[in-house]
Amino acid sequence: GQQHQWLQNYDATCRLAQEIAENIHERNRQQRTGGNPAKINMTVRASLQKLKQNIAQLKEALLRASSSRRIMQAEADRRQNLIDDLLTREKQLNATFKGDLTEPEPSRSKLMGGGAGASGGIAANPWLVSESEETRGLSFGEIKQQQQRIIEAQDAGLDALAVVISRQKMMGQEIGNELDEHNEIIDDLAHLVDKTDDRIRNETRRVKLVETKSASCGELSSFAFSIVHLLKRQV
Repeated sequence: GQQHQWLQNYDATCRLAQEIAENIHERNRQQRTGGNPAKINMTVRASLQKLKQNIAQLKEALLRASSSRRIMQAEADRRQNLIDDLLTREKQLNATFKGDLTEPEPSRSKLMGGGAGASGGIAANPWLVSESEETRGLSFGEIKQQQQRIIEAQDAGLDALAVVISRQKMMGQEIGNELDEHNEIIDDLAHLVDKTDDRIRNETRRVKLVETKSASCGELSSFAFSIVHLLKRQV
């Protein structure tokens, strides 16, 4: 697909950068030995222009794939890093070609990254772009399968999240129903309390009326007793 094509184009661009580095090295060798590097200079200029166009195409294709979400964000970031490294290599190649950046005298084996240095170590190729540990050594098909497994894992995670959200929604609905029932019970209790308050007020008024009548009867009884006592004294 388009993603497989992008990786192929990237690989071809890396090979072009490697070829340019070798041609610049050969051009510099010819200059030192008194040769005529005019032809190879033309080749390098054309290759540098082609390298610039290839990087621009890779960048544009990545932007389209990222904006349309055809690749994951992590893969988009990884490819952007690869493009940034290519842009750095392009600047180094242009500077070396113009003579603004001096070049050591590595042998072809060292330039390809396979020669031993003075300390016995392996000299790294300055024009090759390093890959991440996750994809290093994998073919395009294996990288595609790896991405597919990651996508499937993400889909499974989204399905599980959807189940959890559905359960939470059901719980929210059940809680809402219980709250409605509680509100109805509270309304009934409020109505019952209002009735009880009315009864208490009515009973309070009756008690006060009885107390008033009792007080009046007590006063009349005292008055009658006084009259009877007075009559007895007169007799």
